Amino acid sequence: LNLTDSITFIQIKTDTLFESQQIISLLTVSQDSADRYEIRLAYRNKELMRTSWFGLDNQAEAALNAGYFDRDEGGSVSYLEIADSVISRNTSRGAKWAINDSLLNGAILIGSGNLISIQPANTEKYYEASTREKAVLIAGPLLLLNSGKVKLPDIERFVKKRHPRSCLCTDKDQVVFIAIDGRREEAEGMSLSETQDFLLKLGCIDAINLDGGGSTTLWTRDKGVVNFPSDKEGERPVSNVLLIIKTNQN
Repeated sequence: LNLTDSITFIQIKTDTLFESQQIISLLTVSQDSADRYEIRLAYRNKELMRTSWFGLDNQAEAALNAGYFDRDEGGSVSYLEIADSVISRNTSRGAKWAINDSLLNGAILIGSGNLISIQPANTEKYYEASTREKAVLIAGPLLLLNSGKVKLPDIERFVKKRHPRSCLCTDKDQVVFIAIDGRREEAEGMSLSETQDFLLKLGCIDAINLDGGGSTTLWTRDKGVVNFPSDKEGERPVSNVLLIIKTNQN
């Protein structure tokens, strides 16, 4: 389904992938559409907000939940920088959510020309000193680099069990927002190694894991929330998201 001339939405429902029931929602945007659309990071420091509300509030075409956050106090628990302003840093607050340095090994960079890149994380000081990026979010773990699997951290429950997953991936032409549903009979979710295998089949070159579980939410302006968030209460409020926005909007 083409939502616009540059944005495409696909939903995969299968019972053969990894011999399991899966529902996977994919939204792609062309990297050469930067004159019409840009990808931005949006955040709330204290007040948590649903991914769909972030999308509506910013008049976005689409939104995907992004980095890890503190569900009690609000705010991100990993490094986030927008327009040379540091919003949050990697923090020990993440420890209570099992977020540690071995997970936060990747970075999403939004550069000049609105180009998106996924890279191994550099130091916070490096990003503070650099003026080449419009925005930076440290997340993880990294899943793919240059079409190869990245070694996953040894965290049994987080890595090896099946959960809902949110991911961002790039190939030579596109950026892909990915929501893998889980924790339900018709959608079992994926382990991170299964996620790596799926993303390689999809043709991703670089890919990074985002906050998943009950946070996993993909929203579009035309269709609303297109996946099936696993929390009993429905869509979970989050601290930061990735947005696709028309470039002529403020």
